[in-house]
Amino acid sequence: MIAIHHPRDMAALRRLALAAQGLLQAQPFGSGLAGARRAINHLGYVQIDTIAVVERAHHHVLHSRVPTFRPAMIHQLLLDRDIFEYWSHAAAFLPIADFRYSLPYKHAIRSGQVHWYKNPDRKLMAELLARITAEGPLRSRDLETGSRRRAGWWDWKPAKKALEQLYMQGDLMVSDREGFQKTYDLTERVLPSQVDSTMPSMEAFAVHLLEQQLRCHGLASLKGLTYLRRNTALRRAVKELVNARLADRTLERAQLGSGEIFVLEAGALDRPLPRLGHRLRIISPFDNTVIQRERLKALFQFDYQIECYTPAHKRQYGYFCLPLLYRDAFIGRMDCKAHRKNRQLEIKSLHFEPHNFDDDAVIAAFADAITPFCHFQQCDSVSLTRVEPQHLTRRLHSALKPLE
Repeated sequence: MIAIHHPRDMAALRRLALAAQGLLQAQPFGSGLAGARRAINHLGYVQIDTIAVVERAHHHVLHSRVPTFRPAMIHQLLLDRDIFEYWSHAAAFLPIADFRYSLPYKHAIRSGQVHWYKNPDRKLMAELLARITAEGPLRSRDLETGSRRRAGWWDWKPAKKALEQLYMQGDLMVSDREGFQKTYDLTERVLPSQVDSTMPSMEAFAVHLLEQQLRCHGLASLKGLTYLRRNTALRRAVKELVNARLADRTLERAQLGSGEIFVLEAGALDRPLPRLGHRLRIISPFDNTVIQRERLKALFQFDYQIECYTPAHKRQYGYFCLPLLYRDAFIGRMDCKAHRKNRQLEIKSLHFEPHNFDDDAVIAAFADAITPFCHFQQCDSVSLTRVEPQHLTRRLHSALKPLE
């Protein structure tokens, strides 16, 4: 057991975690479409988000790591069958090579486990499946139009539920997307023939999760390894695997001063890591590096919750605050909205935590980061309303003046 007490040791853990996430280097996965493909393969998933106050999370996550990334690239990866859409701990794009690890959950849904809907309409599901088999892919919008040619013979809500049930249990896959309008087709017509589609054992699934989490996080807690997965057998298999690898010393444990325990590859802290630059990154609330909030708080002492689901009068920071990462610390959060018609990024509030960095360096790094972020939102100008602490307001306005 490595005891982590000294600030230098905590800094090493944070650096290991951020390097594994691809948030220290300028272009850890390369650029463009190939970089986006490598990023998803490395991260294991990118969460799909429906909130559009700024560019959606599945685009934002890749923008944070892949220079020249464009939202259309996700669609291209889906069409190229490099990725597929399914459930991880939430709706996500996943590497096509990991398809077989979606099968245990699909089997559970088919066997009666409830995901969204109880008592699925099996008759309607069979009718939908027969129609898709005979006529080809079905767009979700076809259920909404009332078109007599395709979908007019069923009610929209029951049909939508039946379609989603077929998708969740694995009969159908998403073959295409137009924004949030999905096209569904038979799995055997979507899945490339070379992709492994054999059901993994619980032991194989545990190995996959452990290796994926250590690859993309650098270190993981036992709880984090099966984050939001309710599969008791899988959790048991992961625990047994971790214990076995601790026993053979391929893994080691690190205990923080606050008591949290993480596992990491033996010797991971002895390996060279990328240097810390002075880059500031604007992070999505659903980014892989912040989504496990307890882990975020333990490693970075950053207490973060997204407040879009909180009643307005109870919000502390704003509707959709984006964490701000500077060097190896989360130093603040920005509540903003992209007004795409006016091509203006409105920063409603900018809140900085107490930190040990030079204010001028942080302000300069923020100004450097906001320009590409603004352009990614299809905006040309920035407005700034409120700053905490207030004494930084004038300097921030001065730094942002070229964009105001």
